[in-house]
Amino acid sequence: MMRATVIYGERDIRLDEVSDPELSTGGDAIVRVVAACVCGSDLWPYRGVTPTEHPSRIGHEFIGIVDRVGADVTNIAPGDFVIAPFYDCDMTCVNCLNGVSTSCLNGGWWGADDRLGGFADGGQGEWVRVPHADGSLVKVPVQPTDEQLPGLLTLADVMGTGHHAALSAGVTTGSTVVVVGDGAVGLCAIIAAKRLGASRIVAMSRHADRQALATTFGATDIVEARGDEGVAAIKELFDGVGADCVLECVGTKESMDQAIRSTRPGGMVGYVGVPNGGAELPIRRLFGTNVGVNGGVAPVRNYIEELLPEVLSGAINPGLVFDLQLPLAEVAEAYAAMDERRATKVLLRP
Repeated sequence: MMRATVIYGERDIRLDEVSDPELSTGGDAIVRVVAACVCGSDLWPYRGVTPTEHPSRIGHEFIGIVDRVGADVTNIAPGDFVIAPFYDCDMTCVNCLNGVSTSCLNGGWWGADDRLGGFADGGQGEWVRVPHADGSLVKVPVQPTDEQLPGLLTLADVMGTGHHAALSAGVTTGSTVVVVGDGAVGLCAIIAAKRLGASRIVAMSRHADRQALATTFGATDIVEARGDEGVAAIKELFDGVGADCVLECVGTKESMDQAIRSTRPGGMVGYVGVPNGGAELPIRRLFGTNVGVNGGVAPVRNYIEELLPEVLSGAINPGLVFDLQLPLAEVAEAYAAMDERRATKVLLRP
């Protein structure tokens, strides 16, 4: 038996004893989790915004060491240190090869039955069965130091998601950028915008600690205002019209409205916030301003190889988004800390 996190309902997170994972399909692997974390999107079911109909395994970000592999696995071997994206994918289907591995024709999600007849464990546990080991897992070329673990863990989700926001908005050399959202994804989006060459980056944040981290990551300006005042503040910074690129990293109706109205005519919104709270697109406004909207669930698996060398070298340091580390035994406190905004992102160590 192993320990794994199970959500039972609103604000009811437990660490349960569950069955150990077993190889079952030939192309799978068993990974011993070295570090996992709580995601902002995990808070939707935790808060009851997304109903939990029955006790379910939870957690979709983890890194670890391969324990054993199925007979058909060729790219991954026992002892490899690996990064798993926040979903399962084979990296051979047409969607994966087109760069959209989140739409893998054979893939699935952690904490659920896979399409091969097995079970893909949730990431907030001691062990995980990975259905498509050759596709999902990325081998780290060196055994990482303890200090490198937080940065590597961000490649499972938040760093790749921030990168997707910047790419979707078309950030390039000289771009002016606004980031809506100061959670882990928004902070990583600042890193992404800087590495893509943005000339000016505005972080919309009301929290002093996150403002400081945003500045460390490359933000040149901070705007605390929201709504009409926030839009006015952004336009005042950028010739009265708004920014070239706005990165929406929250997912609410209000954050999407803020993003669209902060974008200059002809500019682009890159959105990666998981939609909640009735977010919809105002087609008439977009039509009238020629503002584009691009993005969606981030295919982070397609970005890991690009970002990994920079994390290992220290060229980027997204691991700083973890401002609290707890043992897996205290996973309920990890959720509470993020829910109550006592932590930006919590790293869990089994």
